[in-house]
Amino acid sequence: MTRVRNDHEGRRLVSIIGGSAGNLVEWYDWYVYSAFTLYFAPVFFPSDDSTAQLLSAAAVFAVGFVMRPIGAWIMGVYADRHGRKAGLTVSVTLMCAGSLMIAVTPGYDRIGVFAPAILLLARLMQGLSVGGEYGASATYLSEMARRDSRGFYSSFQYVTLISGQLIALCVLLVLQAQLPVKALEQWGWRIPFAVGGVLAVAVYLIRRRLAETESFTQAKADDMLASSVWLLFRRHPKQALMVMALTAGGTLAFYAYSTYMQKFLVNTSGFSRETATEITTAALFIYMLLQPAAGALSDRIGRKPLMVAFGVLGAALTWPIFHALESASSAFEAFLLVLGALVIVTGYTAINAVVKAELFPTHIRALGVALPYALANTLFGGTAEYVALWFKQAKIESAFYWYVTAMIALSLIVYLRMPETKRTSQIETD
Repeated sequence: MTRVRNDHEGRRLVSIIGGSAGNLVEWYDWYVYSAFTLYFAPVFFPSDDSTAQLLSAAAVFAVGFVMRPIGAWIMGVYADRHGRKAGLTVSVTLMCAGSLMIAVTPGYDRIGVFAPAILLLARLMQGLSVGGEYGASATYLSEMARRDSRGFYSSFQYVTLISGQLIALCVLLVLQAQLPVKALEQWGWRIPFAVGGVLAVAVYLIRRRLAETESFTQAKADDMLASSVWLLFRRHPKQALMVMALTAGGTLAFYAYSTYMQKFLVNTSGFSRETATEITTAALFIYMLLQPAAGALSDRIGRKPLMVAFGVLGAALTWPIFHALESASSAFEAFLLVLGALVIVTGYTAINAVVKAELFPTHIRALGVALPYALANTLFGGTAEYVALWFKQAKIESAFYWYVTAMIALSLIVYLRMPETKRTSQIETD
């Protein structure tokens, strides 16, 4: 009996590691765009104004988010009907295609407007992929984990998400050290996209060998695989709206504190591109290590206290942190401020996947997690950089700090009123 249990736990762990590894590569491919924007923006968007170039690139980044709800809808339904493993495999295929397209697309000087058009198409494909990835991976990790460690294991979704971002930044640091700036701007920025495409092929092979979750297998055996947008909002409207509301402030804060922060440190704080990358990388590394600790803490005290802590601290400290960063006198001071912001948002990122998964029954869980999240992420997370740069161009940059503060405060209201999902988890009824 003990041997059978150990074998079962071993398979569970292998599946969680395999699912997490795939998630890492998916998010690496997604974040390479943000990490290398400073170098490839002039290739696709020629202009004498660097802020205008970044604004154009940020617009494409934001448009990629428009596809995320569509991807969440299509692949959420697909994962609910055909399995979590099947959904994960399809998503990584799309991500691979998008990365390779960006790697080989000529610049504006060679093919004119077709260059930004192809870039846009590739990001739309990647947005479709990531839209499906979030729901499938959040559901897969939550269903694979044991009840008493669900918060811990599901936190690895953001560990791998952040790892993907970190690896993208590390690749940038290596290329900055090995290549002249001119080479990076001309062709060096293509390397990470090509690497991402190759890694995605490896992930495709790994995901084809993953085990399916017991929750899905049982639901399939019981003929309960009914999933659709109509069914989601007809039978689970409260849960769907709750996911959107609790995501709004959290995803905006995450993108403001992480992906946009690199540009902020260059454009506003006055640091060099290399120093800004180093600051962001160091802070994100520590932030990544905090995710499992926060997830494990939620297994002991519940999910709600962590989310409320994020809401209170985020609403109180976002403006002071950004304001202090404007005039940071050293890289170390900037690092501490960025890390402080990331520690705050850990209360959301470490457990948001499991909280959403615990709200829905098996037959509609992947869609229920993915679609409302993607809608909120498109509206608030995907537009974070564009809104921030728009305020800066309008010379009212501090308005962005208040915008982030207000959205966190609105999500805090939801955190205070929502049930403790650890006690009411729908996964327990599977």
